[in-house]
Amino acid sequence: MIAIFIFILILSLLILVHECGHFFAARLHGVRVEQFSLGFGPAVFKRKRGDTEYKINLIPLGGYVKMAGDSRLEYRGQPDEYFSQPIAKRFAIIFCGPLLNYLLGFLFFWLILFTGYPSLTSKVGGLIDDYGAKAAGLEVGDNIIEVDGRRVELWDELQQAIRARKNPASVEVKVLRSEQELRFTVGIKDKILDDQLGQQKALGIIGVSPFDEIVETRHGFWASAYLGVKKTLELTAMTYTGLWRLVTGQMSMRDSMTGPLGIFFITSKAAKLGIVSLLHLLAVLSVSLAIFNLLPLPVLDGGHIFLLGLEKIRKRALGVKAEELINNIGVSLMVALALVVTYNDIIRLYTEKFSKVIK
Repeated sequence: MIAIFIFILILSLLILVHECGHFFAARLHGVRVEQFSLGFGPAVFKRKRGDTEYKINLIPLGGYVKMAGDSRLEYRGQPDEYFSQPIAKRFAIIFCGPLLNYLLGFLFFWLILFTGYPSLTSKVGGLIDDYGAKAAGLEVGDNIIEVDGRRVELWDELQQAIRARKNPASVEVKVLRSEQELRFTVGIKDKILDDQLGQQKALGIIGVSPFDEIVETRHGFWASAYLGVKKTLELTAMTYTGLWRLVTGQMSMRDSMTGPLGIFFITSKAAKLGIVSLLHLLAVLSVSLAIFNLLPLPVLDGGHIFLLGLEKIRKRALGVKAEELINNIGVSLMVALALVVTYNDIIRLYTEKFSKVIK
């Protein structure tokens, strides 16, 4: 029950922020908002204030902001209607939804970095046979403090320093052993591994595993902001690379996309790991939602932005029949995508559980 509650809370927060972006941008640009709705299905809460009816519906899997005159069939030419606004204002109204999700993702990354998160230290917990660390004389319990003159304290820093090595065949390692500093030349073997996007990459391995020693890492206010921006941009670049690999057939949809069912199980696992894992998941989902919504597909915000660009080029908007056709195609695509993604989630989760039973 707790996992379901957290799942609903996370989805509701992401949807609320997104729809608030549309809502406040519409109000700012003088567009009358007729309805602000969270979820779908039967209403469990409904209240009208001013021109706007606020609703919370039973199924928390979406939401919408209904603006006056936001379809050609309803448009009457009134100054407070959506289609009465110039293209720049309509773009701002559409874009502010994904923008707020993107900013929310950055804020959660910044919060994690500023308040602190658990990190493994660079202490050696194990040595792997036939690799450079054991051959060079490193021992379990050694605290690696430098790699090629670069100071390291955390396991991530150690991995980054090895990747950025000066010599492809070896690294100069300084360790702290019983309060004594020792230096070693450690050979490196390249190991071919799949990254998060399914691409094979050669990673330098010295043959050590981490010690079970965790410290809390914090950064200053501005350093956290900088690292939050960096992490958000890295996630954006990785997501677009993944989308390109999906479109070009280099990656399967099963490996690259997940739906509400998959997100529920991911949320359940994150909740068990603690608040930092949940905040990180929220940040990733919020940025991913922003990027997905900006794809140039009908019904999505990116599809509306694409039509605005088309209107700018053509000097006139699409007709009622064309808009209706595009919306119908968009709804059909979204339903088909939801079914495929849900099917993939079921197959993946079943396969994972089956493999655990076999083991």
